[in-house]
This record gives sequence, structure tokens and C-alpha cells, in this order.
Amino acid sequence: MSDSISTFFDAWQIEDANDRLDQITRAVTVGILYDDPRTPNTVTGIDALSHYVGMFSANAPGWSAKVVSKDTIGNVTRANIAFSGLDPDGVEKTQIGQYFVEKEGDLISRMVGFVGTGEQ
Repeated sequence: MSDSISTFFDAWQIEDANDRLDQITRAVTVGILYDDPRTPNTVTGIDALSHYVGMFSANAPGWSAKVVSKDTIGNVTRANIAFSGLDPDGVEKTQIGQYFVEKEGDLISRMVGFVGTGEQ
């Protein structure tokens, strides 16, 4: 069985809004809080998060988001995510993002993402 972090990022390539919402609902708490470099304000709640993730699917068709590594200390998991797909020129590209994840039980309650892994 997949963990909630993998389940959440698997939803990033789901184009159907209802299917994406169902997938995200299985991964996060009702009061989920989400931030990344593209969110000017914290995204709050499952519906808002599903809408935000849907913008990725719409703006990057065919791209995927996959967990490539993760480790946990206390109640915080650090996960490196590979966002991969074809650029406008048809060249395969991969961008890495790093997320810090807090959970309540098995579900994600807070997630904060950064571009890259902090290395120069």
C-alpha cells in the first residue's frame, strides 16, 4: 500500500477533477495547509488543494510528480519530488522540489515545498 505522500503526489498527473479530488482526499486531512513557491497564500482545505494541483495538470499536461527520496525525524518528513515531463521543445525535463510534511496519523496535515533541495 502506498503512503500518503506518494498518494498525494500521484494525484498531480490526474486530469479528471473528481478522480484527483478522491485521490487527494485519501492522502490529507480535512484542514490541510499547503505552501510552495507558487502559492502567494497558504492553500487551506482539500477542495482548494485539489484545485491548485489541477492547475499543474492543466498547465503541464503529461508531466508527473514522483517521490524520489524521503526521511523522517519526529513528526516531520522531508521528501524530494521529481516533477518530470516534456518541455515545449519536446525535451524531457526533470525539476526537483523538496517538501517538509507533517502528519496527523497517516494523513498529511501540513506541507511546505521549496524549489530544489537547498544545495548551491
